[in-house]
Amino acid sequence: MHRHSILLRSILLFVLFATPWLARAAGCVSAQPAGTGMEAAKIAAIACRENALWYSPFIDANGRLASNTVSEAENARLSDGATPAWMRVVEYWRGSGLLPRMQQFPGASDCNYVGGGGYSSPQCRAFVIDQPWSAAFVSWVMVQAGLRGFDPSASHFGYVGDAYRGGDSPYRFADPDQVPASVGDLLCYVRSNATQLGFGGLSAFIARGGPGALNMHCDIVVSNQSGMLSLVGGNVLQGVTMRFVPINRNGLPWNLPRGVGASTSCWPSNPDGCSFNRHDWAVLMKLRPDAELATLPAPSFAPSAPIAAPQSSQQCCVNCVVGSGIPRCPNPNAPSVVPQENR
Repeated sequence: MHRHSILLRSILLFVLFATPWLARAAGCVSAQPAGTGMEAAKIAAIACRENALWYSPFIDANGRLASNTVSEAENARLSDGATPAWMRVVEYWRGSGLLPRMQQFPGASDCNYVGGGGYSSPQCRAFVIDQPWSAAFVSWVMVQAGLRGFDPSASHFGYVGDAYRGGDSPYRFADPDQVPASVGDLLCYVRSNATQLGFGGLSAFIARGGPGALNMHCDIVVSNQSGMLSLVGGNVLQGVTMRFVPINRNGLPWNLPRGVGASTSCWPSNPDGCSFNRHDWAVLMKLRPDAELATLPAPSFAPSAPIAAPQSSQQCCVNCVVGSGIPRCPNPNAPSVVPQENR
C-alpha cells in the first residue's frame, strides 16, 4: 500500500509539472520529506508550478529580493510564452470563485469578460493593481487542489479565523514558534498593525471577536529540507514569489526577523530593518492529515477552465460604443457553481 501511494504521488507530481517550464520548478518540490501526505503534495506542486510560471522570483534567507522578472500589471508574457501576467492574476480571482464577490469594486465586472477574445481591459487591469490578491492566490491553489473543507476568501483573516474556530477547516491554528511547519501548511503574519501581536495577540483578537478583520498575509509551505523552509505566496512584490526561511534542528524558525513600527522600518538610516522577511509572523496553519481531510465537506467551488491566451483580433467589446457594430462579449467564464458566501 505504501508503494502504491508513492507511485500515485509520483504520477500526480509529473502531471502537475508536465509543462514547458518544468525545469524552473524542479528545485521547489524535489525530494519531499517522507510522510508528506497526498493533499500536501498537491498543494505544494500547484504553488511551485505558479512560482515557476512567474520566472521563479524569490526572497533569499536574508530577506533580500534576489530575482524578479515580471509584475502583476504587465502585459508581458509569463514563462509559458502565452499568458500575460495581469491575466494570470484575473485567473486567480476567477478560478477561486471569488470574482463574483468583488463586483462592487471598480473594474471587477470587466474582469468577467477577459479571455481569448483579445480584449485588454484597462478597467480590469486597474482592479488587478488596486485589490490585494494574495488571499485569492491561496484560495485558487486550494481550489485547484480540491482541498476539502476550505472556504475561499478574499481576506486571509477569513480562513485564519476558520482554523481558530475549528469545525470543518482543513487547517489547525498553531504557534509557529512551538510547532514545526510541514509541506502544505500556511505560515501567516499580521501586517499594517501598530504593535506586534504574535501568536498570543492574534489568538486573543479572534477570541474576543475583534472589530473588523486584521490585514494579514499567508505563504504556502512547499518544502522543508536541509534546514530551510521554502514558502510561496501571491502578490509578494507583485508576483508569485518564493521565500526562504531558515529553521533550527527542531524545525522551528531560526533568526526570523520580527517586529513592526518605526524602529524596524526600512530607511537609509536603518538598513537592519530592510528585510522582506521582517513581519509579525503570528500563526502557523497546520494542514490536517489526509485521513481527517477525507471526512470534511467537499469543496463548494470546482476548478474552472483557465483563461485562454488572447487572440490576435477583437471579436466583441465590453465597454461598447453605441453604433460601433461590435457585439458585446458574453461572459463565458461565469462559474457553473455559485460559491458559498464567507462564513
